[in-house]
Amino acid sequence: MSNSAHKTLRGAVLAIALALPAATAANSLAGDYLAARQATYSGDYKAAAEYYGRVIEFDPTNGDLLERAVLSNISIGQFEPAVALAERMAEQGMASQIAYMAQMAGFAAEENYTDILKQIADNKGVGPLIDGLAKAWAELGQGDMSAALVQFDEVAKSDGLGAFAAYHKALALASVGDFEGAEAIFASNAAGGMQLTRRAVMARAEILSQLDRNTDAVALIDDAFGDEIDPGLSAMRTALDAGETLPFSHVRSARDGLAEVFYTLGGALSNEQNDDFTLMYVRVAEYLRPDHLDALLLSAELLEKLGQYDLAVQAFKKVPRDAPIYYAAELGRAGALRQSDNIDAAVEVLQQLAETHGDLPVVQSTLGDIMRQLERFDEAVTAYSAAIDTFSSPDQVQWFLYYARGIAHERLDHWDESEADFRRALELNPEQPQVLNYLGYSLVEKREKLPEALAMIERAVAAQPDQGYIVDSLGWALYRLGRYEEAVEHMERAAELMAVDPVVNDHLGDVYWAVGRKLEARFQWRRALSFIDLEQMTEEADPERIRRKLEVGLDQVLAEEGSEPLRVATDTDGN
Repeated sequence: MSNSAHKTLRGAVLAIALALPAATAANSLAGDYLAARQATYSGDYKAAAEYYGRVIEFDPTNGDLLERAVLSNISIGQFEPAVALAERMAEQGMASQIAYMAQMAGFAAEENYTDILKQIADNKGVGPLIDGLAKAWAELGQGDMSAALVQFDEVAKSDGLGAFAAYHKALALASVGDFEGAEAIFASNAAGGMQLTRRAVMARAEILSQLDRNTDAVALIDDAFGDEIDPGLSAMRTALDAGETLPFSHVRSARDGLAEVFYTLGGALSNEQNDDFTLMYVRVAEYLRPDHLDALLLSAELLEKLGQYDLAVQAFKKVPRDAPIYYAAELGRAGALRQSDNIDAAVEVLQQLAETHGDLPVVQSTLGDIMRQLERFDEAVTAYSAAIDTFSSPDQVQWFLYYARGIAHERLDHWDESEADFRRALELNPEQPQVLNYLGYSLVEKREKLPEALAMIERAVAAQPDQGYIVDSLGWALYRLGRYEEAVEHMERAAELMAVDPVVNDHLGDVYWAVGRKLEARFQWRRALSFIDLEQMTEEADPERIRRKLEVGLDQVLAEEGSEPLRVATDTDGN
C-alpha cells in the first residue's frame, strides 16, 4: 500500500474514532474539555483519549489538545488514531516529541525505514538515544549492514550511551547470523550493565547455543541467577542441558530491533518517577512487536503503578497461557484486581493459578497472603504449607512462609503449631525483627516464657527502633508485666511514630491510667476512638470497650471482664 493510501486509511480511522453527532458535541464541548483535563490529571488515559478526541473536532489546530490526544491514545495502545493525529500535527507544522514518537512507530510498523531516516535527518526525532539507535536499525532494515554498524559506533561515542549502543549492535549482528561478532561484544563487556538484565542473559545464551557452546550458556544462566530462576529460564536451561540448539529469537528483524530500542529505554526508566513517559516507550515496543511479552508485562505493571487497574488487568490478561511468564502475568492480574477491590476475582485467579503452577512457591504464598487478608486462615495455612513443600531442602527464603503460616495458626488458636512455625522462621533467619516481635508479643499476651518474650521484643526494637508497632509491643509487654512506669516512655515513643493508630493510642491510654495519669488516659482513648475505621475494625481496637473505659475507667472494665486488676508485678517468670 502506498503512503498516500495509508494516509487516506488513517484519516478514515481518525474520523471514525473521533466521530460524534455535531449537536451533542457542541452542547457538551465545555464539559468534554474539563473532563479531558481531569482525566489527564488523574491518569485515566482511556477517558482522556475519548474526551480529547471530541474536543479537537471543534479546535483542530490546537497543538496542546492534539498532543494530549496523541499521548492518551499511545498510553492505551491505540496507535492508529495516535499516528493519524500526529500526521495532522505534522501537516500543520507543529513540533512535538510525542507526535514524532507516534510517527516513528507508524513508519516502523510499516517497515518504512526510508521515512524513519528522513524524520531523524529533519530533526523530528524522539531523543538522542532513540534516534541514534533507530537510525542504525533503519539502515539495517534497508539492507545496509555496514551503515548500521557505523551508526551503532557513532551512538557509542556519546557520553552514557556506550552500553546501549554495544548491546544493540550485538543484537543486530546476531539478527543477521553473525553470532561470533555478537558474542565478541558480550565477552568484552562493552554492553556493561545492559548485559546483566534477564533479557540480555537469555539473548546471549541463545547466541552461545548457536555457537555450539551450550555448556557456557548454562554457566551464564547459573552465574546470573543461581537457583532463583523462573520457568522461562528454567526451560531454557533444561533445553541447553539436553544439547538442543536454541534459535536466536530475541530480535528477528529490523522492526523487532526498533521495538527493542523502545523497550530498552522503557526498562531503563522503569524505576524513575515519570511512569507516564515510560509507559509510552513500552507501548511502542508492544505495538511494533505484539509477541514481546516482556514489554507487555512491563506495560501492565506500569499501568498498575499508575492506578489504572482495569487497563492493567486487560494488559496482564493478554499474556498467553503457554508463555513462560504466564504465572507472573496472572500474579500481576490478581494484584491489580485486589487493588481495584475485586477481591473475589483475585482469589479465583490465584486458585486457578495454583492448579496449573502450584509448584512455584510464589504462587502458593501469594494465595496464602490473600487468604490471610480475608481471614480465611485454614485456607491460608494450606497454601503456605504447599509453598513450603515446594522446597526440596531448607532455604533461608522459607522464613517468611513459616512466619506467615505461624500468624494464620495463631489466628486459628493453634498455638503449638504457631509457636513452632515462628521458631522455625527464626532458625532460618535469626534475629528477624518481625518474627521476634510477633512471637514475643504473643508469648506476653499468653503470659508464657515472659523473660524470653521480653528479650525477643527488646531485640526487635534494637534492630528497628523506628518501627512504631514494634516499639508499641515493647511498651505493651512492660505494661502486661506490671512495669507501668517503664512502659510509659516506650508507649509515648510508639505514639510519636504512629500518631493516628487507634491501637497505639488506646494502649498509651491504658498505660497512663495505670500510672495514675487519668486525664491523659481519657484524652488518648478519645483520640483512639477518632482514628478507628468502622469498616476495618480489629479486635485490638474495640470502640465499645474504649467507650466503656471512658465511662467507668480501666479498673472497672477489667473487673467486668474478669481480668486481673492493675498491679505492680513482682514476678516476671510467668509463675
